[in-house]
Amino acid sequence: MNKPLSFYRPYFLSKTMSFLRRRNSTDSSKTRIADPNIEKDGADDGDKKKDQYKIPQRRNSGSKKWSCWDNCCWFIGFICSIWWFCLFLYNTMPDSIPQFVTMAITGPLPDPPGVKLRKEGLTANHPVVLVPGVVTGGLELWEGRHCAEGLLGKRLWGGSFGEFYKRPLCWLEHISLDNDTGFDPPGIRVRPVTGLVAADYFATGYFVWAVVIANLAHIGYEEKSLYMAAYDWRLSFQNTEIRDQSLTRIKSNIELLVATHGGKKVVVLPHSMGVQYFLHFMKWVETPAPRGGGGGPDWSAKHIKAIMNIGAPFLGSPKSIALHFSIEVRDIAALRAQAPGLLDKDVLGLQTFKHLMRMFRTWDATFSMIPKGGETIWGGLDWSPETETVNNSAKKGTDNSTRNTGGNGNICDTKGVNYGRLISFNKDWAETHSSKIERVDFKHVAKGDKLTNSSNCDIWLEYHEMGNRAIKAVADHKVYTAGSILDLLHYVAPKLMARGASHFSYGIADDLDDPKYDQYKYWSNPLETKLPNAPDMEIYSLYGVGLPTERGYIYKVAPPSDCSIPFQIDTSVDGDSEDSCLRGGVFSGDGDETVPIISAGFMCAKGWRGKTRFNPSGIRTYNREYKHAPPANLLEGRGTQSGSHVDLLGNFALIEDVLRVAAGATGEDIGGDRVYSDIFKWSERINIKL
Repeated sequence: MNKPLSFYRPYFLSKTMSFLRRRNSTDSSKTRIADPNIEKDGADDGDKKKDQYKIPQRRNSGSKKWSCWDNCCWFIGFICSIWWFCLFLYNTMPDSIPQFVTMAITGPLPDPPGVKLRKEGLTANHPVVLVPGVVTGGLELWEGRHCAEGLLGKRLWGGSFGEFYKRPLCWLEHISLDNDTGFDPPGIRVRPVTGLVAADYFATGYFVWAVVIANLAHIGYEEKSLYMAAYDWRLSFQNTEIRDQSLTRIKSNIELLVATHGGKKVVVLPHSMGVQYFLHFMKWVETPAPRGGGGGPDWSAKHIKAIMNIGAPFLGSPKSIALHFSIEVRDIAALRAQAPGLLDKDVLGLQTFKHLMRMFRTWDATFSMIPKGGETIWGGLDWSPETETVNNSAKKGTDNSTRNTGGNGNICDTKGVNYGRLISFNKDWAETHSSKIERVDFKHVAKGDKLTNSSNCDIWLEYHEMGNRAIKAVADHKVYTAGSILDLLHYVAPKLMARGASHFSYGIADDLDDPKYDQYKYWSNPLETKLPNAPDMEIYSLYGVGLPTERGYIYKVAPPSDCSIPFQIDTSVDGDSEDSCLRGGVFSGDGDETVPIISAGFMCAKGWRGKTRFNPSGIRTYNREYKHAPPANLLEGRGTQSGSHVDLLGNFALIEDVLRVAAGATGEDIGGDRVYSDIFKWSERINIKL
């Protein structure tokens, strides 16, 4: 509370008089030395002056000692003041000033693709459908527990994520699905946000579809000609229809777009897992009701001009293996190595790793990302399509190393690398020829000896049902390929995989005319289903190259603990050379940091190229690669030439391709295939019946 000036008057007067007394005392001393006879009179006069000017003294009026706490408060106050001042300037200055500063540093900015193409005369033509991928779509609460009071209709996923910081355990409870049903737990209803705002931004300032939408608007698109096919990306694909009728809504909206645009077919832009979701949709829509949409075998031919798949994990991603196995990827493992124990600690009841694993394992849709095609696609113990020769020859002294040049000509050195081994327990087993590896068959090892006190674990994971003997057997198997990964996951998480196996499949069909492939579990696997009968349709695979992308892992058994996750990426392991593909326990190949090239490019390069058993009507396919280039400076943000999995949606070259096709161009009009990697060479090494 502010005090009146009169409060301080006695204090300042006291200080002034103290100063005068000291000065008078000094002068009196000098006088006494000069004339001792006046000492007594001087003393009497001083007493009189004291009485005359006696001032009430303020208690503890001395200067306060400066403490460490004061330093902290002043520092925090200084930072906050600077922050609010900058925020004030940002919100009050004209928009032209930041642009002027940027131009002064970087030179004139290039026109966004929409502005550039509008100057060329391109205008909106075909309606556009956007299909978001995993985690990028917003989710909001419509019913919840008592701890979620006040959140009705507000976002739980996406936006500011403020509720996670305020009440993390409550947030985790609501964002997780039921382990038995695969739907929301009883008493909780979380639903996808609708409209273009569902996935324009993932979080404040972090764009997903916003740049694409803005450039479409530049050539004349508006909300009536754009549709965001939002869905709950946590649910299995068929369950989105059972609970929310999401597939029916997509069908109805596409039919409405075609009808209101004079019969012009739509251009569909699926991203990431949305690619697999739309594959499922195309098979669902032509399947007779009630199992499907009842649109008939020619529905796609009547309604779809082109499907431009962006960052497509057609054949899955090794990242999903690490996430299901130990809730780790490269960055998380590196953080754990830098701060051991940090992510395992219990903070306000939140045990980070275990809570995240429990939550992630309830999201059935993530099973769709497990690698498909087995060793035929991803390689075996002694070969992989990305490396021309076997890297770990049994013959000593043989150097069969190659360089995985991929998108930027210098990704990493593949000496000693076999990408076919997705998980290895120990670096030696990752490099040793298969003829020298003796492996234990873990599938028949009993799990009877549960970990001590595992019944007291606050968070139940299926790992708590395993004993030390079972954990040792998993490690003693030494090496896992795409053919044995499913056996591993079924062993360590049988309940999880039983639910996943009822919705997704990961093999290669022998006979696509077999009636069993009419079941919905096969519809999102391009190796177990046919494309629709739509010879005039076009399919594109648009993906980034030139970035290290996780392709395999070296694991270790974690130190024993009653309630911990027993396996960890061994971040202490590196390759023998500075530019080795092995760093921090992770083997890297070429891709967009999330999806390897072989997954994004194979189907359009070979599996669907021409008339094949997977593409009986001969739909034209194109591979378009975008070589990664980092932003030139901080003012460019995430860059306009990025090949990264999400940042690709801000890549000007990709957006220009999308806009030209939406305006009516064909694949040949935009140049056909454009590749920087060896995807066609790698695809030829894959021996698959077409």
